[in-house]
Amino acid sequence: MKAIWNGQIIAESNDTKVIENNHYFPPEAIKKEFFKSSATHTNCPWKGMASYYTVEVDGKENQDAAWYYPETSDLAKQIKGYVAFWKGVEVVE
Repeated sequence: MKAIWNGQIIAESNDTKVIENNHYFPPEAIKKEFFKSSATHTNCPWKGMASYYTVEVDGKENQDAAWYYPETSDLAKQIKGYVAFWKGVEVVE
């Protein structure tokens, strides 16, 4: 799977985990040069507290376009640290 934004592959892996129709990429699969930590956090009742990244490619920012769970509930431990995308980031095979 590939995550693409603004014409650039920002993550790539053959080992994503699909939960609620979202592909979660292993942390080592993201190209860290395109990711900046965000102060945004949200809470999922069954997964836990999500943290976000802003994606930046060629000077364009996509605020909070990626999220991950640094800590998870027992039910979601298989995606701890894995990164998922939204806000126009295209995830394709």
